[in-house]
Amino acid sequence: MPGVTIKEGESFEKAFKRFKRLCEKEKIRSEIKKHQHYEKPSEKRQRKRKDAQKGRRSR
Repeated sequence: MPGVTIKEGESFEKAFKRFKRLCEKEKIRSEIKKHQHYEKPSEKRQRKRKDAQKGRRSR
């Protein structure tokens, strides 16, 4: 988990924004969502296939 130290004179809101940005960068939120419920192996393969197709389209 990323840690943020509040600098002198820095507001809490600014530090919180930095913390949220670090969490997004490390994809923590998506990992938590991924582990909230059981995903059947067939669903996992289907999701991976869709992700691969999205990657091919964007290139």
